[in-house]
Amino acid sequence: MRYAIIGTGAIGGFYGGRLARAGHDVHFLLHTDYEYVRANGLSIRSCDGSFTIARPHAYASAGQMPQCDVALVCLKTTANAQLPALLAPLIAPGTLVVLIQNGIGVEADVAEAIPGVQLAAGLAFVCSTKTAPGLITHASGGAITIANYSCRDATLISALQADLASAGISVSVAPYAEARWKKAVWNMPFNGLASVLGLTTDRIIASPSGERLVGALMAEVIGAARACGATAVDYSFAQKMMHMTRRMPPYSPSMKVDLDLGRPMEIQYLYTRPIIEARRHGFAMERTEVIEAQLRAIEESRRQAPAR
Repeated sequence: MRYAIIGTGAIGGFYGGRLARAGHDVHFLLHTDYEYVRANGLSIRSCDGSFTIARPHAYASAGQMPQCDVALVCLKTTANAQLPALLAPLIAPGTLVVLIQNGIGVEADVAEAIPGVQLAAGLAFVCSTKTAPGLITHASGGAITIANYSCRDATLISALQADLASAGISVSVAPYAEARWKKAVWNMPFNGLASVLGLTTDRIIASPSGERLVGALMAEVIGAARACGATAVDYSFAQKMMHMTRRMPPYSPSMKVDLDLGRPMEIQYLYTRPIIEARRHGFAMERTEVIEAQLRAIEESRRQAPAR
C-alpha cells in the first residue's frame, strides 16, 4: 500500500520512518525542515536501533503528493482546520485516513468536515520527540492501537496492521471508544500535570502527593469512560499505566513540549471535549476541570503577554 504521512514530527517521523525502512511506499509531508530532509534524509535515533532514510519521498506541499491508500495524520489537533485542504489531493473514495492524534471527539469533527471519508483512530504508546531538523529521538515504547471509526473496507485495517507489524511495530486492533478512552487515561493526567507543574513524568510520580494525584485523575478518567459506554476500561488499567510510566525514562509529554516552545496546547480535545462528553452522560470530572481551567489560564496569559 502507498502511505502519506501528514506531519513528519515526533509521531509521523517515527512510524513513517519505520514503514519506509521496511520497504513500504511512504510519502512524507514536511514543513520547516523540508529542505534539510531533502538534502540529508530523515534520521530516527531509537532505543530499538537507529537508522536513516537517506532519500525519503519528501514534499513541502500536499498538492505535490500522490494519492494514497492510507494517510496517517500526525499533526496536532490544533491544526485540524487545515485537514480538508491537506487531504483533498491525497485521498480517493477508498483511502483510509488514520488520525494518530490525542483526545476525544476528533474523528466526529473530521467526519463532519470531510463527508464520506473513511476514518480510523491511531493510539500511539510511544515516547518520541523531534529533537532537531530531520531527527526523531525515540526513547521508549512504540506500540500502536488501531480503532475503526468509519472504514467501510475491513481489509484496509487488516492490511495496515500487517504492514505495521512488518515494520517491527507492535500493533493491535480495538473497539473505537475503548481505544480512545484508554489513551486518555494516561494522556489527561500527565499532559496537564506536566504542563501546570513544569515537571517531567518521572518527577511527578516520584512524589507521593504527585502519585496520589495522578491516581485520582486516572480514576476520574476511567469513571468518565465507563459513563460514556466504554465499560471495558476498568480501574485495573490505571495500575498498568502507572507501572508503564515508572519504567519510562524521564519524559515531557507533548503538551508540555508545546508549552515550552510557545505553541498552542491541545486543550480542546484532550480536556474540554471529554469533560463535556462525560457531563452529557451524567459524570462530572471535577478534578480534571481544575486542570483544564489552569491550562486555559496559561494560554490566555500567553496571548495577553506584551510582545518583546
